[in-house]
Amino acid sequence: MSKEFNCSIKHIRFDENYQPADSTRLTTNFANLARGEHRQENLRKTLTMINNRFNALAHWDNLTADRYSVEVDIISVDLDVKGNGQTFPIIETLKTTIVDHKENKRIDGMVGNSFSSYVRDYDFSIVLPEHRDKNLASITPDNFGELHGKLFQYLLNSEAYNAHFHKKPVICLSVSTSKTYYRTVNQHPVLGIEYKQDEYSLTDDYFHKMGLTVRYFKPEGSAAPLAFYFEGDLLSDYTDLELISAISTMETFQKIYRPEIYNANSSAGQVYQPSLNYQDYSLTQVVYDRAERSQMAVTQGRFTETHFIKPYQTILEEWAANYDVTGETAQKEAAQKEAAQKEAADKETARKQAA
Repeated sequence: MSKEFNCSIKHIRFDENYQPADSTRLTTNFANLARGEHRQENLRKTLTMINNRFNALAHWDNLTADRYSVEVDIISVDLDVKGNGQTFPIIETLKTTIVDHKENKRIDGMVGNSFSSYVRDYDFSIVLPEHRDKNLASITPDNFGELHGKLFQYLLNSEAYNAHFHKKPVICLSVSTSKTYYRTVNQHPVLGIEYKQDEYSLTDDYFHKMGLTVRYFKPEGSAAPLAFYFEGDLLSDYTDLELISAISTMETFQKIYRPEIYNANSSAGQVYQPSLNYQDYSLTQVVYDRAERSQMAVTQGRFTETHFIKPYQTILEEWAANYDVTGETAQKEAAQKEAAQKEAADKETARKQAA
């Protein structure tokens, strides 16, 4: 890849004073909540829901259910294609920090959680509908999602990402309403009961091109399973508190955004078919404009086409055709191994000199 092709990362605190940046996709859940006359009330209630859910799951040594609170930062990634200072907002995710009030310390939570992408809007709201209008026999166009997937993997291998985060992201989304999920006997102490399905959804396949695997778990007290997208081993690569930070944050957003599924008054059974037509559910006290969200996806897909895909199409296609994810990952791992060996050698030298 050209040295001019690089990304930068910004942090914005998501709290009751949060104001969406101009580059933030308005279809993003947290941006939708932060507008209108009820914006501060919305944000306070959302954060309270996150904290309450976290303490309910992290219940050990937490008798009064108020030991922890969760801070949420919005992580915005901008891409500079030509190295001329002109950037395009590629991805937004969330990073949580856990505040342990008993021990008076701050603990890293999960990075990832939500996933917002202009290019994903373009793929699903522009490319896919246009393809299906012309090709009734084909579900998706050739190479669907491959550019987006490589951009995401480039981000994870970038110096910018690794300077900010020491673990890979875990994305936590809603299960698909087009699939049926089956309860298994596998149960994790934090993630809960695992569900499986016979066939991956279009979103599952799209995230697979980002290098992510998916598993579905229904935590204790949840109405429905959540889809966890990850690289590596979800069960051993992350601490219990990291997993709880992802569950509490994203289940809260899903209760607000998809109450028919995640705020249903009955829990998913042995065989579960999610549906937005389900009527037995409760509304949260948070105001959310779901109709606007669906309408804006097309508008922002067109924005991406105009300001990113078309201006840089030749560069992006050439880069995607030549970008070797496996080779770059291996190169990065070799550099990390070399650095670790050098650090160990320096420590040994210092030890001998001190002896």
